This record gives sequence, C-alpha cells and structure tokens, in this order.
Amino acid sequence: MRTISLQIFILTVGLGVTGCSGTDTSTPPGVGGSSDAGGATTVNGGSSAIGGVTSAGGTHTGGAIGAGGSPATGGASATGGNKAGGRTPATGGMPATGGAIGAGGTPATGGALATGGSKAGGGTPATGGMPATGGSKGTGGMPATGGMSATGGSKGTGGAPATGGTTSITPGKKFCGNITTGSSVDTGGMKFSKYWDQITPENAGKWGSVQSSATGAFNWGTLDAIYSYTNTNNIQFKQHNFVWGSQQPSGTPTQAQVENWIKSFCQRYPNTKLIDVVNEPPPHTTPNYTANLGAGESGTYPWITKAFKLARQYCGSAILILNDYNTIEYSTDESHFISIVSDIKSHGAPIDAVGAQAHDAYKMSASTIQTNINTLASQTSLPVYITEYDIPDTSDSNQLSIMQAQFPVFWNTSSVHGITYWGWIVGQTWKTGTGLVNGTSPRPAMTWLMGQLGRPVPPN
Repeated sequence: MRTISLQIFILTVGLGVTGCSGTDTSTPPGVGGSSDAGGATTVNGGSSAIGGVTSAGGTHTGGAIGAGGSPATGGASATGGNKAGGRTPATGGMPATGGAIGAGGTPATGGALATGGSKAGGGTPATGGMPATGGSKGTGGMPATGGMSATGGSKGTGGAPATGGTTSITPGKKFCGNITTGSSVDTGGMKFSKYWDQITPENAGKWGSVQSSATGAFNWGTLDAIYSYTNTNNIQFKQHNFVWGSQQPSGTPTQAQVENWIKSFCQRYPNTKLIDVVNEPPPHTTPNYTANLGAGESGTYPWITKAFKLARQYCGSAILILNDYNTIEYSTDESHFISIVSDIKSHGAPIDAVGAQAHDAYKMSASTIQTNINTLASQTSLPVYITEYDIPDTSDSNQLSIMQAQFPVFWNTSSVHGITYWGWIVGQTWKTGTGLVNGTSPRPAMTWLMGQLGRPVPPN
C-alpha cells in the first residue's frame, strides 16, 4: 500500500508524489518485482518553482521558469509508504543544493537517427525507424550531449512546459542512467548529469501520482521539474509508466480517460525519449480497467495492444517499451513474456523494444544473463533495455565483483540499447545495499563503473 505526499518546495520546483493508493502486487524480493519506493521527486538547482497545478484541492502557485539562480535548500522529502510484500521504501533525503557541472570530455560527433517511415494503424515500425545499435563505449570522456535544448518561456497555469530548441541527443546511443533520489535529482551537492546520461522518475511518472482519480486534476509539478532538468542538462528522459496494475487512479478508468492521460502527457512532454507503456503485465499485475481499455481490439491482450497504439498516436517519436521483471533471469517468466510480445505484435501493437528490470540478475552468472538476453532479443526481434538493474549487497567487495562480472554483459551486447541503475545514494534506494554512493563517498562498484564509462567519480 502506498500513500501520496504533497510538498511544495519554495524556490525549487517542489511537489512530491510518493505513490498511490491501492495494493501493489509485485513479487517480493528474491523473485524480482518492480522497484517502486515511496518518495517522489523534485529537482533542485537551476530552475525556479514550476507550478500552476492544482493537486488535492490546494493551489500550487506558478511562476516563470528562471534562467538559473541559486538552488533552494528545500525541506526534507516525504518518507515513502510501505510497499506490499514486506518492502519498505527508503526515506528520501534532503534536496540537493546543486553544484557546477564538470567540464566532461570532448563530445563525440555521433550519427543522425534514421527517420523511418510512417506507422499506419499501429502496424510494424518502418524500416530505419529503430534506434541504431550501440557498440561498447570507450572510456575517453562523458557521452556526447551536444547542444542544450531551450526551456525558455514563462509557464502559465496548467500549461505545457516550453520546449524551445531541439536537443542533439541521439536516441540510438547506448546510455547508462539512473532514477530520481527521494525528492531530488541532484543530491548531496552532486550533479546527477555528471554521472548519468538518462533519468527515469521513480514514482512521479506513474498515472496515480499525476492524477489521483481519472476525473481529477492533473498534478504535473514534479514531472515538469524532472523533464525541465533533462532538457537543460541534455540527458534523456524515460517515462515510467503509462499503464500498470498498481499506482493508478482510483475507480475504474474508461478507455477515453486512459487516452486522455496518455495524450495529455505526450503533449506536455514532447521530448520524451523512451516510455514504459505497459509495466509488469499478467501474471505479475493487471489493471482493473483492462476490459474498458481493450474494447475494439483483438488477441489475448487487447488492452496492451490498445495502450501501445495510443502511445504511438500521441508520443509518435518515443521508443515504446513493454517492461517486466524476471525476463532475463528465469526461463519460465521469459517464455511467457515473449508470448505476450508475440501476441500484441500480431495484433498491430507498435512496440519498439522490451524492458528487463533485472532486479534478480545479481543472483545469476554472467553466462546465464548473456544467454537469456540473446533469447529475449532473438525471439522478440526487438532491442532490449535493462530498465531497473541493481545489486543489493552491503559488502563493497561483493557488490564490486558482481558489477564487474555483469555490467560488461549489458554494455557489450549489441541488442542492449541502454541500462538504468535503480538508485545510487545509500539509504535512499528501493532495496538495502543497492546504493553506489555513501553520502558523497563512492563505493568501489561506483568508482569502477564511472571508470568504465569515462565519467567523473563522486564527489567530483
């Protein structure tokens, strides 16, 4: 069971959402499951408060997006609610006070993304539209980020964030990203974008965090802040998620209400690069509105097919992902997941990639992980994203050993297009022992990882 906390952080972007009402049916630790710790996210440093959104009956006052300015120190983030199945989310830390971005390395020139063809009626993606397969990354500096997208323009009440110019990020470039920390992106004086080139909101992007009921007002404040940060710092924004069997609005949403949620998100955040369209499909979780959403579609999972068609209709340039756990750990789960992908593809779902959470991968040998990734990629004919990887071990030497054995499998496998590590600050992650930085001191696994990626080692 999760609760929703609402906080307003003056001078920062403020407004944290910790989850939703309703029961989380994810599998307990030991057999995978989604990581959805309580505590929502705001962003410190660089932007003034983004508001103008009504939530829980109160008014979140707006204001123009600042061009910089001193970051607010903020208040303590909300303590997350307990997760069903014995999981207790970590208590969020204080918002970060920001810090200057390091100079980084010389940006690579990269290549242009193929434009692909148009998708008619949710058919298969056009040739050339898929992101290029990335090779292994050298260690000579930060990944290329290119030009900065403009965020200018004042934000009216309830209006979409101004997007200004375009970003030079190449979606086909393999990334290694992370998630928000409690109520912060930057944290402990460390600049997130110095270490990670992609961000996933841990809780703020879930439908129930944005809209408590399908007829209620949208609460965009926290997502506005995260999205603005990605544009300002030129890192990739991944939405997690549109449709899930947990942390959804109260009641039983109609197909029109699901469509309104997806449409509203896509119109507000047009530079979203990747989306977990459906998270943890059956038997892991099932939304209570599948009959409504699937009306008019066919197949075993018509509601999943419809969700992908709506996502393509309104977020046409994003990479659309079906995300689940245990898909590269256990053969039974993997086979079932592959059967879902086959079903929805045969009924016109415009799916671009598959997501493997990989929370249980730390238990597996590197060879088993490699075999299962190869199977998943070959039998779905889709790229793979490692979406929620973590290593829950309080022993520095054990965590380092696992990281050194497994991360190269992800990074050097061409079918894997990106990796998101699920939390990086010790004491503020979903599972105990998964953090990579203790305060501002890196654990050995973090030092090693940054060395492999050619990125600074905290707190630098």
